[in-house]
Amino acid sequence: MMLVAATISRHSVARAKPTTGEYVQSFARLLQRTAGGQSFRQGSLRLIRPMTTGTGTQTPPPENFDFDYFVIGAGSGGIASARRAATYGAKVAVAEQARLGGTCVNVGCVPKKVMWNAASIAETLHDMKHYGFSTSSNNDVSFDWTFIKENRDKYIARLNSIYERNIENSGVAKLIGQASLAGNQTVQLVDQDGNSETYTAKHILIATGGVPVFPPGEGIQEHCISSDGFFELEDLPRKAAVVGAGYIAVELAGVLNALGTETKLVVRKEGAIRSFDDLLKTTLDEEMQRAGIEIYRNTNGVEKVDVNADGTKKLTLKNGEIVDDLDTVLMAPGRKPNVASLQLQSAGVQQKSGGYIKANEYSETSAEGVYAVGDVVGEVELTPTAIAAGRRLADRLFGGPQYAGAKINYELVPTVVFSHPPIGTIGLTEEEAVAKYGQDNIKVYRSRFVNLYYGHGKWNQTTNQRRP
Repeated sequence: MMLVAATISRHSVARAKPTTGEYVQSFARLLQRTAGGQSFRQGSLRLIRPMTTGTGTQTPPPENFDFDYFVIGAGSGGIASARRAATYGAKVAVAEQARLGGTCVNVGCVPKKVMWNAASIAETLHDMKHYGFSTSSNNDVSFDWTFIKENRDKYIARLNSIYERNIENSGVAKLIGQASLAGNQTVQLVDQDGNSETYTAKHILIATGGVPVFPPGEGIQEHCISSDGFFELEDLPRKAAVVGAGYIAVELAGVLNALGTETKLVVRKEGAIRSFDDLLKTTLDEEMQRAGIEIYRNTNGVEKVDVNADGTKKLTLKNGEIVDDLDTVLMAPGRKPNVASLQLQSAGVQQKSGGYIKANEYSETSAEGVYAVGDVVGEVELTPTAIAAGRRLADRLFGGPQYAGAKINYELVPTVVFSHPPIGTIGLTEEEAVAKYGQDNIKVYRSRFVNLYYGHGKWNQTTNQRRP
C-alpha cells in the first residue's frame, strides 16, 4: 500500500517550461557542434572544445583566476553543478573532505533505501501464506544484519568510485580537504595533514549539505546515535527508541521494526510528520501502531539519557515518562546546515533563521560571486532539488544568454516518505490551500479503497495481520 496526496485549487497554476540546459544534450547535437571546431577525444567520449558561450560564440579572455567555478561540497548538488559547468568549457574544481556523493549516497537516500527494501521483504514474508507459500513446520526465517550491512557498504563504496570517475571524466579538478571562504572570490583549502592552499575563483558555489542535530540534554550526545550512526550499527538492536517526528525518524523506525527490533517512536507532540495532510499522517500513525511500533506522544522531548549497569539505556522524557532497557537510542529530531567551518562572514555571506544561507531565487547569496544550493539554503531539502538547482545555476553562469533566466522552481515538488507504508505527496496540504486561496475556492476529494494486494483471502479474519 502507498498513500498519495495532492491538493489542487480552482486557481490555474502557471507551469514554467523546463530549460533545455536541464537535460543532457543529444548525441546528434554534439555531432553538429563538431563542425564548429569541437571534437571527441577518441576512446574517451570526452568533449573537447574552446571556451564558448551557449550560443557557440567565443568568450572573452579569461580573468586571472585559478578557476572559473569553485564548488565547495561534492554531494549530489555540488557535483551536478560542477559537471554541468565543465560541459560549457569552464575550469572547475570541487573540494570535499569526506566521501564523494554527500549525504544521499553515503548516509541518506541510497543506504536507507537498501534497508527499506530489506524491511519490505521481511513484511512480505509475513504475508506469503496468503499467496500459497509456506515454510518449514517451525515457520522460521532468519535474517543476517551483518550480511546486508557488508553488502550495502560495498555498494556505497562502488558508488563513491563512480562519482570519482565521473568527476575525472568531466575534466573537473578534485581537491581533498576542508574548504572555507577566505575573502572575496577566494577559498582556503586545508588538507588532512594541515597544509593550507589558497585558490581564487570567479564564481564560488557552497553545496555542503546538512548534518544531524542532537538536542541538548544530559547524556544525549554521549549515549545516543544519529541517523548517520544507524548505518554504522554492527548488529540489529533488540530494543530501540527513535526520537523524532520527521522523514528520518519515521523511516528508520519502520525499518528497525520490520526487521525484528522492538521499536519505540518518541515524538514531542501528538504524532509524526505533522506537516502532512491529516489523511496521510493519521493513516500512517494507525499503520505504524498496527505493525507494532509503540508511540510516545506529547513528550516535549527528551530530558536525559542514562546508562544502566547492564549497558542498556534509559530514556527520561520531559513529560516524566520513562523508556527503559534500550540497546539503542537513535536521535532524529532534524538536521542543520553544514556551514560551521565555512567562514561565511569573511566573504559577507548572510544567514537566515536556523543558520541556513540566505539565497535568492537564482541561488545568489549576499556576497557577489558566491552561490548556494541544496540543504544549506533550507528550501526543499531533497536530492533532486539540489541537483536541479545546481545545474540551472551552471547553465545561467556559463551557458550563454539563452539561460540568463535559468532558476529552480520549488513549487509542486513531489516527495516520498519511505515509511511502512510509504507516502507520496505533492503540492499544498489542505490546510495550506485553504490559508492561501480561501475555503470557498477549494475542493477536496478523498478516497479509501482496498489495495489489490489484500483483495483475496482472509486478511481481515487473521489476528495480528496487517489489514487494509
